[in-house]
Amino acid sequence: MVKVIMALVGGLGMGLTPAPLSAWFLAWVALVPLWILVATECKSWRRVVVISSAWGLGYYGLALFWITGVHPMTWMGVPWLSSLAIATVCWLLITAWGIALVVVWGLGMAWVYRHQHPSLLRILVGVALWCALESFWSQGPLWWSSLSYTQSPYNLLILQLGKLSGVGMITSVLVGVNGFIAEGILSKRRDWGILRGLGLLLVAQGLGWWLFSQPLAIGDREAIRVGIIQGNIPNAIKLYPEGWQRAIEGYTTGYEKLASQGVDVVLTPETALPFFWEDIRANSPFYRAVSREKVPVWLGAFGSLGASYTNSLFMVTGEGQVMSRYDKVKLVPLGEYIPFQEILGGLIKRISPLDAHLAPGNPDQVFTTPFGQAVVGICYESAFGEHFRRQTAQGGQFMLTASNNAHYSAAMPAQHHALDVMRAIESDRWMARATNTGYSAIVNPHGETLWISALETYELHQGRIYRRTTKTPYILWGDWWTKGLMVLALGSYFLYRIWKN
Repeated sequence: MVKVIMALVGGLGMGLTPAPLSAWFLAWVALVPLWILVATECKSWRRVVVISSAWGLGYYGLALFWITGVHPMTWMGVPWLSSLAIATVCWLLITAWGIALVVVWGLGMAWVYRHQHPSLLRILVGVALWCALESFWSQGPLWWSSLSYTQSPYNLLILQLGKLSGVGMITSVLVGVNGFIAEGILSKRRDWGILRGLGLLLVAQGLGWWLFSQPLAIGDREAIRVGIIQGNIPNAIKLYPEGWQRAIEGYTTGYEKLASQGVDVVLTPETALPFFWEDIRANSPFYRAVSREKVPVWLGAFGSLGASYTNSLFMVTGEGQVMSRYDKVKLVPLGEYIPFQEILGGLIKRISPLDAHLAPGNPDQVFTTPFGQAVVGICYESAFGEHFRRQTAQGGQFMLTASNNAHYSAAMPAQHHALDVMRAIESDRWMARATNTGYSAIVNPHGETLWISALETYELHQGRIYRRTTKTPYILWGDWWTKGLMVLALGSYFLYRIWKN
């Protein structure tokens, strides 16, 4: 029981590292208890599972507890108890998915320790295995909390490694430093472990400093003056007449003010106007304002796709025509679609009136604008680096994200902003982000937040972003670092077995 508590405390320490608590420095030691406990209990698979589960519960349970902020959903017609049940199930599911990753890693490391391999080989396998599992987990629908995001948005130097190979390289340094310290303690050579872990950290931070110090080439021809509207429409009224009226008035007035200030384009949040584009064009003061002011707008609204509808961002020209449309690709499970509809659909219908049937967009869609091709992410998509990498590789010159963020507790907008900071760094692109309730922001390619809004306020802001055509190693080759680590770990393991035999 003492060892389970030790593992839980280590996981809770890691859970304190993401925004908004942002105790990012704890991430460099919070994995040590799990590593040591897995090594000492490697002969009992059951104990390894329990210890790994305790650490995973501490980390993912605390870091993702904000998801329970969806409760209460009585404003949607969901009974209070049903709302509590839905929020609890969502939290448990996403936490369990994270725990499963830690359990698989723990079992893999226990197997390595059973066979008494050298310390350096154990560290290499531990790093490669964790990075490979994160890469695999991120392919699924439930993904948010890579170890790498524990460093965002404050440890900008280590985040620069994302330019080289995405989150995999950052995670590998984190796990490697923890591994050296743990191995030093296990072998009673604490100085050996601490010095090597510190050396790895300093080398990684030094490389990040060099990348961070590279100048950003800025020219007036590449500048785009963007106006951002943060509408601050609470979810409790967003889908009802009061919310509709407030949205129409707030976004129309905000658009007119920003247009009068001479911006090149206006950016609005996810579903800023919660109507179909056809209805907005037919009878909306906002559309009449666009036709009158002649300033283009990136408008969040709904699009039609057969019998379903899409969560979309429209490129509306100054003439009121749709130049292009981006449909959200990564939909929120249970919130925007029901996974395993044939199995879970009936159950969901029995406990709540939620009717989620959004259609996902094409992953290969291109969002063209009068200012060049843009990289777009809507809300949940910020967790998926590959989504942004693909668009940047296709020619995206700047980055736009549009989100609601009104569903959850205040921790979620902070983590969401931290994820977007990582996406801007990885892609080496300027970013403008507009949210309904915060945090809206302007972020440069080094990850520096040049402006950020307050929470739950109506705000207008104009700032500059710049077009870029650079291609980082990550954009060109993806997460090559994780693949290389896997090959190196497997090759080293088999060579060691051959040599030993």
